[in-house]
Amino acid sequence: MPKETAVYTHGHHESVLRSHRWRTAANSAGYLIGELRPGMNVLDVGCGPGTITADLAALVAPGRMTAVDTTREILDQAAAVAAERGMENLEFATADVHALDFPDDTFDVVHAHQVLQHVGDPVQALREMRRVCRPGGVVAARDSDYAAMTWFPEVPVMDDWLGLYRRVARANGGEPDAGRRLLSWARQAGFTDITPTAAAWCFGTPESRDWWSGLWADRTVGSVYAELAVDGGHASAEQLTAIAEAWRSWGARDDGWFMVPHGEVLCRA
Repeated sequence: MPKETAVYTHGHHESVLRSHRWRTAANSAGYLIGELRPGMNVLDVGCGPGTITADLAALVAPGRMTAVDTTREILDQAAAVAAERGMENLEFATADVHALDFPDDTFDVVHAHQVLQHVGDPVQALREMRRVCRPGGVVAARDSDYAAMTWFPEVPVMDDWLGLYRRVARANGGEPDAGRRLLSWARQAGFTDITPTAAAWCFGTPESRDWWSGLWADRTVGSVYAELAVDGGHASAEQLTAIAEAWRSWGARDDGWFMVPHGEVLCRA
């Protein structure tokens, strides 16, 4: 089976984790919540720092939640979130979604949030998620779509940000416009019973706008993404600084508004 070939564009810089720790089942997995029942056995692929994972684990307790990611470092952070909440129905392991180390038909639900945009072969990833899901179970995936992101007011340099991010992500082996492709990928993976939906995050209040613009400004100059952009010849350090300043300028606008759209699929195994 193909192994992981893509580079995770964001890395785990503080500005990235600032975003990831904000995520909850309510704001990031609402399309899945109605499928969950106490006693279910769930796999969370690409769990990151574990805030969504812990929410889902609470919904299926006393069922088991298995959370996987590519590095032990981020799994330790997810385990700390579970410990802080006093949760005992979680276990953690490193894994490559292209070749999951679980037997066939192991889980009632297999979930991946913002994962398929970062992997080398999203169709193979979905095949593996399907393989480890029990007949009648659910495979759920949600990914943002960068090309469909929109904001107001127009800040020309932020157009440069969007083009740059998409170039860097694709050079790393990922697909930044994954949201619109989830249905197609699921069909290629062999699913026939698929419910496609869409949802969005919106940042328009002073607090959310300041938070969103600040983390992207910091990410643009200080994260793995910044290193990949410069080392890959996609942008200079000076260009990254200009983009970060544009983010902060946009964030200071009282009429600033930003939408992040997501594609979602619920696939019956």
